[in-house]
Amino acid sequence: MHPNDIRTLKLLEAIEADSGPSQRDLARQLGVSLGLVNAFVRRLARKGYFKVTHVPKNRVRYLLTPRGVMEKTRLTCEYIQFSYAFYREARQKLRRLLAALALQGTRRIVFYGTGEVAEMAFICLQEVPIRLQAVVCDGDCPENFLGFEVQRPQQVNWAGVEKVLLTGTEPVEKAVEKLVGLGLARERIVLL
Repeated sequence: MHPNDIRTLKLLEAIEADSGPSQRDLARQLGVSLGLVNAFVRRLARKGYFKVTHVPKNRVRYLLTPRGVMEKTRLTCEYIQFSYAFYREARQKLRRLLAALALQGTRRIVFYGTGEVAEMAFICLQEVPIRLQAVVCDGDCPENFLGFEVQRPQQVNWAGVEKVLLTGTEPVEKAVEKLVGLGLARERIVLL
């Protein structure tokens, strides 16, 4: 799915949820510049996805049109299809990776990071003879993850770890350097 389609969908959703957001609010919600939001708003209004009214003169109100509702629905369906395809592809990749690790003799693994990738990896782990040894996270992390107490990197005895699968959102290079700095051998770190 093209990034502009995702922005369009998010913009239409924001307008449907709150017909009076400022362009500054929209820019903050979408994580883009004010100028880009301004260009998007003008382009989508020209396409007839919403009407722009002024109430009072210094405030703008956006009203989603039936055409805008149809476009939002179409983009939502496309986004769901894209998300499912991404999920299936990521799961296949994780399955292949974990199966290869099992064939190499890995029996225990540590997840470094929590979130959707770790959840998918946990599901895939049920299909191979590898046991999840621990879940480790650095930063803003939950206390528990899928029944495991989340540990901080400094709490782990890295000498007893066979493999670590990077499952977090932290940049790979940063995570690898952090783990190597804690005494984990580079060859024990598994990248997706």
